[in-house]
Amino acid sequence: MSGMPDERSRCPMLSETVLNALNKQVNEELYSWYVYRAMANHFEQIALKGFASWFNQQALEELDHANRLMSYIQARGASVELTDIKAPPSKWDSPLAGMEAAYKHECHISACINALANLAVKEGDQTTATFLNWFITEQVEEEALVDGIVQQLRYIKDSPAAIFMMDREVGASRPSESGSSAT
Repeated sequence: MSGMPDERSRCPMLSETVLNALNKQVNEELYSWYVYRAMANHFEQIALKGFASWFNQQALEELDHANRLMSYIQARGASVELTDIKAPPSKWDSPLAGMEAAYKHECHISACINALANLAVKEGDQTTATFLNWFITEQVEEEALVDGIVQQLRYIKDSPAAIFMMDREVGASRPSESGSSAT
């Protein structure tokens, strides 16, 4: 014997359908990291360092989400399949436009996570469905957080003084405190 574990002694791996969907979600989370890094870069370039810091922290959180998914896939005895990450936008007209784009993106990610959880249930994979509950809760928090900032930015409109105050306030906050190690 080569000392390798007998494949028959392992619990069943993820179904191909669930594995493909999990790998697709890894790509979604890495794209989220890419989007938020682009936003951080943009706001750093236009000297709104608070927004830049906030988006950078958000990017780190998205990277944590991708890592959680990859660790789960590997723990289930399957392989992570990394694919190309599309290029994100690189400029936004205003902090409001950036935050509105972030909110829209968070809603997209929520829809992806919900579809993945529904697929896991349909496939009879309660382990994966349970694992995804953390992400579902996290997305509710993310949407509420970003929507709150959007609403404040809509209220202040284009007031330079208010935008600079908001920049300081956003920069002093953390994106989420839901248990992610990157927050």
